[in-house]
Amino acid sequence: MSSTTNENSYDAQVHALNTGRFKDPFSFLGAHKTDAEVEVRFYLPCAISVSVTLNNKTIKAQRYQQSDLFIAKVDALPTAPYECIAQYTDSSVTFYDEYSFESTLDAEAMYLFNEGSLEHAYSHFGAHFSTQQNVDGVRFCVWAPNAASVSIIGEFNFWQANRHFMRFHPASGVWELFVPGLKADMCYKFAITAQSGEVLEKADPYAFKMQQAPGTASVLQYKPEPIKLGEQALQNRQKRNHIDAPISIYEVHLGSWQRAENNRYLSYTELADKLVSYALEMNFTHLQLMPISEYPFDGSWGYQPVGLFAPTSRFGDYNSFKYFVEQCHKANLGILLDWVPGHFPSDPHGLHRFDGTHLYEHADKRQGFHPDWNTYIYNYDRPEVKSFLISNAMYWLHQFGLDGLRVDAVASMLYLDYSRKEGEWVANCYGGRENLGAIECLKQVNMRSYKNNPGIMMVAEESTAWPGVTQSVEHNGLGFGYKWNMGWMNDSLHYMQHDPLYRQHHHHEMTFSMVYAFSENYILPLSHDEVVHGKGSLIEKMPGDDWQKFANLRAYYAFMWAHPGKKLLFMGGEIAQRKEWGHDHSIDWHLLEHQSHNGIKQTVKTLNTVYKNQPALYELDSSAAGFTWIDNNNNQQSILSFVRYAKNAKNFVVVIANFTPASYENYVIGVPSKGRYKVILNTDDTQFFGSGVEVTKDSSQIVQAINESNHGFKHSISIAIGGLTTIYLQKVDDE
Repeated sequence: MSSTTNENSYDAQVHALNTGRFKDPFSFLGAHKTDAEVEVRFYLPCAISVSVTLNNKTIKAQRYQQSDLFIAKVDALPTAPYECIAQYTDSSVTFYDEYSFESTLDAEAMYLFNEGSLEHAYSHFGAHFSTQQNVDGVRFCVWAPNAASVSIIGEFNFWQANRHFMRFHPASGVWELFVPGLKADMCYKFAITAQSGEVLEKADPYAFKMQQAPGTASVLQYKPEPIKLGEQALQNRQKRNHIDAPISIYEVHLGSWQRAENNRYLSYTELADKLVSYALEMNFTHLQLMPISEYPFDGSWGYQPVGLFAPTSRFGDYNSFKYFVEQCHKANLGILLDWVPGHFPSDPHGLHRFDGTHLYEHADKRQGFHPDWNTYIYNYDRPEVKSFLISNAMYWLHQFGLDGLRVDAVASMLYLDYSRKEGEWVANCYGGRENLGAIECLKQVNMRSYKNNPGIMMVAEESTAWPGVTQSVEHNGLGFGYKWNMGWMNDSLHYMQHDPLYRQHHHHEMTFSMVYAFSENYILPLSHDEVVHGKGSLIEKMPGDDWQKFANLRAYYAFMWAHPGKKLLFMGGEIAQRKEWGHDHSIDWHLLEHQSHNGIKQTVKTLNTVYKNQPALYELDSSAAGFTWIDNNNNQQSILSFVRYAKNAKNFVVVIANFTPASYENYVIGVPSKGRYKVILNTDDTQFFGSGVEVTKDSSQIVQAINESNHGFKHSISIAIGGLTTIYLQKVDDE
């Protein structure tokens, strides 16, 4: 606390304090020993008078000239934090001098942060309620290495940028300050003075809570207690996310799944009841939430977040979201969260030019700006940015015990020339197009996520042929557990949009996916991206009259559920929503009044039930041993048939998909063995709004294989199959 200050320099110090450019407040404010005496100095704008209490003695401070600097002459340097009283026009405030507290910055943590490996940066940065030197308050910490000065502004200091100047630590580029006496739910920001003199008011990148738009401030909140998973919960998570488990994911946008009266959002608590119950009713195994990290613009759907550590308060507070997750756990319903490490928006209170320089993003627009989304790209080569992103992934997984993260727009992270023309991008140090920093960041996130959270699943939305997305990092992969199969999605949807008359010319679009089906651990997605921006809803993509549209969609869903790969369906698809998805209103649940739409719902529900009950449909999703074509060459009739095998090869399911309206009474296919085969799914069943063509000649739903070779098999069966229909048959004995 000691220093020597020449009184002649007070004018310069006062000027710096007044203009908000004060980099080293502890060198001047607080208690200091001069050549002749000990002074306690305060800078309190708008104060009328100030006094300090030391050793049960109250000493009045003197105002320096006409400034807001007050100086109290005391007998000796204080050995502990001391109380002060400031008198204002209409009130008197008692407070501890924030410049009487020692720094508590964790040097080891800062080393790891600067190294790019601090997994729990959110425990060190941001605003944390704590007790220092027996005084309660909030410890603020922010990384802004190029700032000329940083101060805390908030409702507790009337948003004055020259009141709570922070202490700078040059070695780490970090600013910190302990402010006593603050309360939860107070709003705050960081006022960052750039070297140019520009003052930027920034939200806290590590805040646990933020205001809803149009508010832009961070909000003080006690550090949340994490959800503690018991042994049984951990075992359940391990089992439901495993590569040989049935995984059927319901993708949800919380703000538009269902609305309450007057178009009000459902709260996390209401969703914990309604959404969880609905997912269980439909027999989905997992929920996947579109991003809920706090975001300013509703129309971004959460994909342009500003508060990466703050669950959006649109639906309630932190504890309400925690309750929602806990209800998922109790129901043994997996919960995944969309995570957005690929870019961030340009909102002035966000990360862009955070300390007056391009701190979180590259300065070169060819590397730091995303032309498609008008957003900024993280500088993955900067270790501190890597620590920020790694710790954010750890935060969601650790605090909430989630089943995993679905990482958005991975392709945009991997390629330096993503969506750029020649001359609009900068090659890496080897002259290539790979973003080496992003690759390393993704690897670190995945390795640390799996190590610290056993049994989770990390999912990549990756749309290119990048090799080894789901290979381990040790084997030169990216380390994801699963990858979205965008190729299957694009090809199959393109095929389904053709008039059945012309599908024979596009047969390969339904078979090509099997060329690479086992190169990665795939999830088959029919996601929100396929029902927005003029693409139309899934039901409206289907050709034909209304009956044919529904028949097409039922047959397509059943083909998808039988195809190797885990499943994902965006909300509304299960009731054949007719309109494109809109983020500002509910799904059209009233459509279920119609038998056709309810038939789709029953189809999806039944598919999930059959899927979970048939190991052949999921155990060997990532192994060629789990799939064999029966006939993939019947393009003339647009019929596909194949076998799915369980680990026990005697357990298998035969699948026949007819993608034209033509029906067949005696359709013959080869089968793996003799014996009886039972119909376990027929999308043409009347309960699904089908035409009711019976697969077998009687009501037994059993067909007997005969000793007649066909399609390379020694045995065959003859069935009836309706138009635009998919059928599953299960072997029911071991003859």
